[in-house]
Amino acid sequence: MQKITISEELASKVPGLQLSCIRCDVVYETVNTQLWAEIEAKIAEIAASVAIEQISGMPAIAASRRTYKACGKDPARYRLSAEALLRRVVNRHELYQVCNVVDALNLVSISTGFSIGGYDSEKIEGEVVFGIGNPGEPYSGIGRGELNIEGMPVFRDAAGAFGTPTSDSERTSVTAATRSFLMVLIDFAGTALLDEATVLARSLLEKYAGADQVEIEKIGGS
Repeated sequence: MQKITISEELASKVPGLQLSCIRCDVVYETVNTQLWAEIEAKIAEIAASVAIEQISGMPAIAASRRTYKACGKDPARYRLSAEALLRRVVNRHELYQVCNVVDALNLVSISTGFSIGGYDSEKIEGEVVFGIGNPGEPYSGIGRGELNIEGMPVFRDAAGAFGTPTSDSERTSVTAATRSFLMVLIDFAGTALLDEATVLARSLLEKYAGADQVEIEKIGGS
């Protein structure tokens, strides 16, 4: 697994921040019908039990929004991926179907409220640092084009920024050629729920994406 650290700047603004990193070999499928059936069941469960105005107050979402404000970003304008997914589930009772690897990630996210990064680890160059975006820093988000990441928590490698809790980048995106996958669960509040989410993520990746050679590392926290 790539070496992953948290910058002093970000750690000072978010003392409880911790990451759970899962690196594994995967088998890519455009659609996994069993996984999608599980996702549809979870969508129905959430849509029936959660009101739209409750989402921002969920512990993981609330902690993420506080972090964006602490770093200088408006979480309402640059919505976190987990919040965006949950709003789509509650408002429209649906999610985008992407592929088995990304769909498993999204299931973990709507189940826990954690924003989660998913990357083709072979596209990551060298060590990774989780820091804060700089003014004018270039970033092309998946399906979003150029994204202003100034003041946003951001993952960087030797080639620059490649992941944020709002949108992952085109450069390290999962494709049909992906064989090595890195999932990073972001817990801005340092809760015990991160361990449960990690267990769920590993289980789904093994069950629906043939995950093998699994490595798990927790970073940060007290």
